[in-house]
Amino acid sequence: MHLNNIIEFFVELVKSFIILIQYILVPLFIYQFVISIFGWFKRKEKEPDNCIPNNRFAVIVAAYNEEKVIGNIVNNLKSLNYPKDKYDIFVVADNCDDNTAKIAQQNGATVYERFDKTKKGKGYALEWMFEKILKSDNKYDAVCIFDADNLVSKNFLTEMDKHICKGHKVIQGYLDSKNPLDSLISASYSISYWLSNRLFQLARYYLGLSCEIGGTGFVIATDVLKEIGWGATCLTEDLEFTIKLVLRGQKVYWADKAVVYDEKPVTLSQSWRQRKRWMQGQADCACRYIKSLLYKFIKDKDIVALDCALYVIQPMLFVLGGILLFLNLLKLISLHNFNNLFDLKILESVILFLTSTYISIIFLFAEKKNSFKIILYFFLIPLYNLTWIPIIIQGYIDKNKRDWVHTIHTKALDISDIENIKY
Repeated sequence: MHLNNIIEFFVELVKSFIILIQYILVPLFIYQFVISIFGWFKRKEKEPDNCIPNNRFAVIVAAYNEEKVIGNIVNNLKSLNYPKDKYDIFVVADNCDDNTAKIAQQNGATVYERFDKTKKGKGYALEWMFEKILKSDNKYDAVCIFDADNLVSKNFLTEMDKHICKGHKVIQGYLDSKNPLDSLISASYSISYWLSNRLFQLARYYLGLSCEIGGTGFVIATDVLKEIGWGATCLTEDLEFTIKLVLRGQKVYWADKAVVYDEKPVTLSQSWRQRKRWMQGQADCACRYIKSLLYKFIKDKDIVALDCALYVIQPMLFVLGGILLFLNLLKLISLHNFNNLFDLKILESVILFLTSTYISIIFLFAEKKNSFKIILYFFLIPLYNLTWIPIIIQGYIDKNKRDWVHTIHTKALDISDIENIKY
């Protein structure tokens, strides 16, 4: 076979693969885009009838070696605009070998220390703590979960109380950032969360689909824990519990006015380790639950289950999109297409990528996250997004590894330091 024939065969193979990927990605892109439309405009929430702050909360902070920030979250929680006799603050100091437990106790939290070198990680710590809460003499209507690096808007429990009064059993709060201006990495995280809050979470809440638990700042009614248990102990316990809910015909609701701020990684190395852990957990969940979600969709015609299934496999779809861009680039520079710089399919891919990225700037303004520095970082976010491709691949390769990688937190702030900053 001549060299030209080999090149021609390779080019045709690439073309066929490009077309196949496009047939997969385009309908899914349209699906996600249509759903996001329902988050474009915020609705005025209807207040529940005759709802006064009446539900009792067990507020749980999960901490592993967080002595630098634990005091701030405990003091922040003590100052919430909610009746003080209606919530208690607990810190589960999980395998700590620093002063986390001591500082939390000094600041007024009830501290439980847990030591288990085999069952390590936040999922196991929460399961252990939930058992203690449910067996205690104090009766709580719901548990509220935070991480030690968090800070919380003072209306947080008031807003969650309103949702419980509406009959909502699992509610995720608005996920914001403590440090969006620290670096390109922290800004990219923050922008991604702000857009997800609006175009993913809020849109699904309005449509009656399930939102996704975001790891922190969420509430679970205790009767749900009694009914189905926790049992979410993988590296992404939040996703695993969301899937468990959906498979049992329940869903996660969204509290847009209940805000939780967390500390985003500042360096690429920190970010890489954290996101790889997320992808390991998501790959693990995809392998274990995708069949069950699709079966529920087919058997019960449950669109919530289908939507959750698509979210679970979303990282691999992102990788396919990256492969599509790469193949189109390869096609562009091949001998076959070298003189055809305006190949329609290549332009389609590039325009789709840039449009889907940059059109969302509108919603940064809508969310009032529109300082000059944020907008500058926004135009650099494709660089951050491209790093997801190797991270996702690594996560799928290492999906069976369960080692928990701790993200170090050092930004000790008060809630007033954050709420007065204009982004």
